[in-house]
Amino acid sequence: MHQTALAVVDPAALKDTIAAALGDKVKRIDLRLGEVTVIVTAANYLEAARTLKTAPGCQFEQLIDLCGLDYSEYRAGEWDGLRYAVAVHLLSVSLNQRVRLKVFAADDDLPVVDSLTSVWSGANWFEREAFDLYGIVFEGHDDLRRLLTDYGFIGHPFRKDFPVSGHVEMRYDPERKRVIYQPVTIEPREITPRIIREEKYGGLTH
Repeated sequence: MHQTALAVVDPAALKDTIAAALGDKVKRIDLRLGEVTVIVTAANYLEAARTLKTAPGCQFEQLIDLCGLDYSEYRAGEWDGLRYAVAVHLLSVSLNQRVRLKVFAADDDLPVVDSLTSVWSGANWFEREAFDLYGIVFEGHDDLRRLLTDYGFIGHPFRKDFPVSGHVEMRYDPERKRVIYQPVTIEPREITPRIIREEKYGGLTH
């Protein structure tokens, strides 16, 4: 049985094809390290996704991944743009090509973007994860509940201002015979690297 080899995609040509298909829906298209990244505004996000799925030369039938991003500490706090973004990775099985679609939520206090579940049903759990961990709301999602954190969890643990140790911890209380929540008892500590002061350590001379 003979297998037909898929053509190798030229990223520069793919960038031009996507730019032509999306037209004024595009805010910016980047080509770096052989990867094409399309950035759109929140207002154009859903329509751009639909176009990428169906337009000739694009045909991104499959959503591979969707994740949230918090840019508040990007480059040691040098970032001065919108804080929350969503990055979507798409695959065209028929044309053997990939693209990254990125959108920034317009409001840092209440980040909202459209849900892509009407375009790719596989976005369902990815969007729930981004909602849970980053607090990004996906408008139009039919069942936007937390996915990884516990019932009643407060906050969004992947936000850069969320403490590493969290706000509360749970333990089993033998007197009450149930699990209870209490303030975190972990004390922050600073780990100081060990300093070796031996003479000629490792054959080095000082």
